[in-house]
Amino acid sequence: MTTTATASTRDRLLDAAAELFYLQGITIGVEALCKAAGVSKRSMYQLFDSKDAVLAACLERRAPAYAAALFPAADDTRPPRSRILHVFERLEAEALTDDFRGCPFLAAQVELKDPEHPASKVAREVKQTLTEYFRREAQHGGAHEPALLARQLTLLFDGASARAGVGAEQLDGLTLTTAQALMDAAGMTK
Repeated sequence: MTTTATASTRDRLLDAAAELFYLQGITIGVEALCKAAGVSKRSMYQLFDSKDAVLAACLERRAPAYAAALFPAADDTRPPRSRILHVFERLEAEALTDDFRGCPFLAAQVELKDPEHPASKVAREVKQTLTEYFRREAQHGGAHEPALLARQLTLLFDGASARAGVGAEQLDGLTLTTAQALMDAAGMTK
């Protein structure tokens, strides 16, 4: 299935899924998804076994752009503390946009509740990438327990993302000062 028409149908489905799942939640029905994508249910099921498979593919497709928007460039030469703070700066900037609903990967995990769901597995990998990024930077920055600090920073990121995503919190630099306090407490000097 490498024809342009098939790729176009697949892309339309994944684009519609990304928008609908993010803005309205994963409970959106197949009919609404297909209508938004401008494809028939038959076409969807020719490409994907289920709506669950669409959600997993949608998250997989979104992961590289999400990482590129969140992490500093690979050739960024700032010290580890600044590289970690970059992630929280990006979160705070995103949280100011009108359509911010939090981290799409965390949202999928929370809505699904099933850690073995195909989309949960994709989301878990993406969240683990974030934690590993924090661990690596914490280690380079001299943190006493880089793995613990990484977990704390991930909890901060997820909590702030969720609260800002539901409109319960304006971040206003809160994640930045909290991340700095965590790094200070962990002995991260660089």
